[in-house]
Amino acid sequence: MTRMRTSTAFGVDIGGSGIKGAIVDLEKGDLATERVKYLTPNPSTPELVAKVVARLVKEAEWTGELGATFPAVIKNGVAKTAANVDKSWIGTDVDKIFTDITHCDVTVLNDADAAGVAEARFGAAKGVDGVVILLTFGTGIGSALLLDGQRVPNTELGHLELDGYDAETKASSAAKDNEGLSYKQWAKRVQRYLRHVENLFTPDLFVVGGGVSKHADKWVPLLEISTPVKSAQLLNNAGIVGAAMAAHEKFTD
Repeated sequence: MTRMRTSTAFGVDIGGSGIKGAIVDLEKGDLATERVKYLTPNPSTPELVAKVVARLVKEAEWTGELGATFPAVIKNGVAKTAANVDKSWIGTDVDKIFTDITHCDVTVLNDADAAGVAEARFGAAKGVDGVVILLTFGTGIGSALLLDGQRVPNTELGHLELDGYDAETKASSAAKDNEGLSYKQWAKRVQRYLRHVENLFTPDLFVVGGGVSKHADKWVPLLEISTPVKSAQLLNNAGIVGAAMAAHEKFTD
């Protein structure tokens, strides 16, 4: 049975296409074990997703603190929305479902919020005071709003209305791929979106993440906005690290 030193916790990152998990070294902000990934079940119902989470935990022989991200607004462990997962999650106590099936001390939080706290502690936003906004560009646009390193949960800035549209329908990386946009064409849309967010919040830093951040050199330099923009440093591990951090801090407060 794997119960590593107290500076570790288990993190699970749940997305519309994949569910990833690993033990996290909370002192380094890095994975202490190899990341394991399984496809998100179809349909992605609570029962089927919970079984995948339980499988990850069982295979790691883990007991103790477990943090899980979820693509939804999370209030007191309950999903109030459902983005890219089955709508039956709405109103579901995600925390309870995962606790019951894993027998771990579980903490659930919004996926972009998890990435944000990880980047604030260990990544691109480390040591940055003031207002930091992390945006993850993927199927949609996830957001994390941080003030002096502390998150303001469930901001959902990807759903801001812009030019008559839900912003993420035009500026997500999925929109880039679906419409066959070049990085230059897509960067113009991202710039329009960032300027809108900039006007609303006057942030001190934007951190851009998601899978497309691996190619940040192809589009971030094209952005012309007043706020500094940095690419996320933890990349695909940010959600796992942030989830583990949240779980550990909840049960050690």
